[in-house]
Amino acid sequence: MKKIYKIFITIFLIIQSSNALSNEPSFDIWLKSFKSYALKNGISEKTFDLSMSKVKFNPKVIEYDRFQPEFYEDTKTYIKKRSSDSKVKNAIKIYKNNKILIDEIEKKFSIEKELLLALMGIETNFGKYLGKMDILSSLATLSFDKRRSEFFTSELITILQLIESGIIDYKILYGSWAGAFGNFQFMPSTIKNYAIDYDNNNVIELKKSNDSFASAANYLKKMGWKKNQPCFKKVILSNKIPKKFLNTSARNIKNKTSINKIKKYLVNYKDYNLDKTDIVGVITPDKDIIPDAENLSPAYLVFSNYELILKWNRSLRFALAVCTLKEKISNES
Repeated sequence: MKKIYKIFITIFLIIQSSNALSNEPSFDIWLKSFKSYALKNGISEKTFDLSMSKVKFNPKVIEYDRFQPEFYEDTKTYIKKRSSDSKVKNAIKIYKNNKILIDEIEKKFSIEKELLLALMGIETNFGKYLGKMDILSSLATLSFDKRRSEFFTSELITILQLIESGIIDYKILYGSWAGAFGNFQFMPSTIKNYAIDYDNNNVIELKKSNDSFASAANYLKKMGWKKNQPCFKKVILSNKIPKKFLNTSARNIKNKTSINKIKKYLVNYKDYNLDKTDIVGVITPDKDIIPDAENLSPAYLVFSNYELILKWNRSLRFALAVCTLKEKISNES
């Protein structure tokens, strides 16, 4: 079954690439139309022409969008890859090299250093893989593409507004295929709303430690992260649990309830050491994505902090991996 699935994905990507190549002429037409839209949204013609003069449709971006690991790796594999022992060792190394700064930021923003390190480790392998793709071309390609056009059009307008205001230099905009930038892979709207000039040198430098760690901590604080509170708990579910409690989408964790009301559906409930008053959701992240996945396994109880990580990246597996790596770093630091 898995071999058939992989063959299907390969064929799908070949078709997508062919379709993408045929879209280039219409992309040029779209770009002219987008320019008019940008000028109506506070972008000067000078800024637009300078920033967008080399923008091209990139079919690779469409391939990456359709074949993200969140869409095909099972949870166990996904988490294992992103919370390895080498990741933990590198996190400790980064912390020791930046101890004064990171401790200061943890205290000021009340965000655990282990969470910041986990996010940086998973997003960019501690700054080693920041991405080399032309962000403006990536955003334009995804704006032109119909799957999530509204979202990426908004992000493209935002980055142009940041360029217009002098906050971002268009010449340094190289990052991920999805348009994310810096050590913590901030999207343009995140830069606009949460990035800060922590060292007060009048430039926001998200590829450097000072501004990137402080900006990430600022983002998490303003989202409402609660320090030293739980993220998730892996559990074994009874087959009697009503389907309404099972969440497979990262968009909205539904039917949250107290531990006290759901404990009867937890096998060996007493072993979990849970507060009966805590409000949790239940996720079974493999069911709707992995072929032949079991209905009830793996399963996790997720808390409010977990849902905040979903605002950072709308992936059930990503949030599980971040919290897992955070815990492993805590155990070693």
